[in-house]
Amino acid sequence: MENRFEWLTTVMVNTITCSGALFYTLDTNRFLFLHRANGKRNNMWGLVGGTNEAAETPWEGLQREVKEEIGFLPEIKKTLPLESFISIDSHFHFHTYLCVVQSEFMPILNDEHNGYAWCSFTKWPKPLHHGLRNTLQSKINLKKLETVFQTINLLDR
Repeated sequence: MENRFEWLTTVMVNTITCSGALFYTLDTNRFLFLHRANGKRNNMWGLVGGTNEAAETPWEGLQREVKEEIGFLPEIKKTLPLESFISIDSHFHFHTYLCVVQSEFMPILNDEHNGYAWCSFTKWPKPLHHGLRNTLQSKINLKKLETVFQTINLLDR
């Protein structure tokens, strides 16, 4: 049992947890993507988000990353978990949230990004970060998004 405890402690200490926001607007039915300016994922499109700090929950980390990357925390009408990805070795966790806002906004980008785009469903910018591409090509995730759209349309009647 002691070895199991040591293994679990090692996994928890060495785990990288990240969170990303897929912003969706009710007014235009479009999604926000940021264009990476530097680092190993430069010149790729991705979500607002990043690595959580030590004691942060995925949601707390996401709120901090949103403020850092787009300059403010927009009024989010609803947040829905879209996907939680865990690597095969359990050392990497990525939590993707659908964040519903009323209207498109203009991000105040930090030095990590040099552009942004509001895009229609399945009309994603290219090249997408490979992890995000997998998330947005997943039939399960696409079905979840379609269900959200249908629910929103029912509520708007």
